[in-house]
Amino acid sequence: MTTFADISAVPALRDPHIPADGLYEGHRELRRVPEGWEDRPYGLFELVPQSATIGAEIRGLDLSSPPSPALRNELNRALLEWKVLFFRGQRLSAGAQRAFALAWGELETNPLLTAAGDAKDVARFDRTAVPTFENVWHTDVTFRERPAMGAVLQLREVPPAGGDTMWADMAVAYDNLPREVRDRIDGARAVHDFVPGFARFYPAERLARFQDAFPPVEHPVVRTHPETGRRMLFVNTSFTTRIVGLPREESDRLLRLLFQQAHVPEYQVRFRWQAGDIAFWDNRATQHYAVADYGRHRRVAERVAIAGDRPY
Repeated sequence: MTTFADISAVPALRDPHIPADGLYEGHRELRRVPEGWEDRPYGLFELVPQSATIGAEIRGLDLSSPPSPALRNELNRALLEWKVLFFRGQRLSAGAQRAFALAWGELETNPLLTAAGDAKDVARFDRTAVPTFENVWHTDVTFRERPAMGAVLQLREVPPAGGDTMWADMAVAYDNLPREVRDRIDGARAVHDFVPGFARFYPAERLARFQDAFPPVEHPVVRTHPETGRRMLFVNTSFTTRIVGLPREESDRLLRLLFQQAHVPEYQVRFRWQAGDIAFWDNRATQHYAVADYGRHRRVAERVAIAGDRPY
């Protein structure tokens, strides 16, 4: 006969290894900043965390004017620490949205996105006008040699319900991989190609016109953040096609495991939009997913992308 004492002696959870589907139950280490990082208070705004490691709402700022150097530096520290920042009710003009983004560097355009806002470097996302599908975990434009550093997104029109956006912390995702998996991918490189991501909504003849401008590129599977030195998982479902040097079947199996890490809720933040809200995210350290649960209702977003560096 099994007694209560016998049952209580059995571990409640399986060993914390990653099974074939890439996810496991149990403890996860949620480290928001790199080891040795000086965690200081903010003096120019109020910061309200939205999860343990990723996502913070910034209160007490009006972004209609470009940030001063002091404000820019403090916001940049918040971005590095929280990976995505939210600003409620800003209702910025396209010019003000661009001016805010320019404080972080040169803007870039993506010729594959043909719907523009009030300026050529403001991309508009309106599925009622141009059918696109961002409801997949991805990092923007990793098919470029220098993927975007970040993006500033504003919702112009929101559906009555739904249409949230989610972000995942890829530094924490890397931290929680088993040592044997990290040993396999540290130093590995992967191929990124725009075709798989855009073939979902563009015909082949249109995609062919961009293949000379955007040939497949290689990036490290694990990149180093240029400002924090943090190691981060840098593959995504939309654009990463294979790991260099591995047989196709082995590469596919390993990529499936790595892609799954963005799906862990402990690594995520979810933002419920109101018209005029702004999200500013670090594209180097995150993946994001636009939840397409609003049916035939309209959702209009405008995004400004900031040019980035070559991953290493």
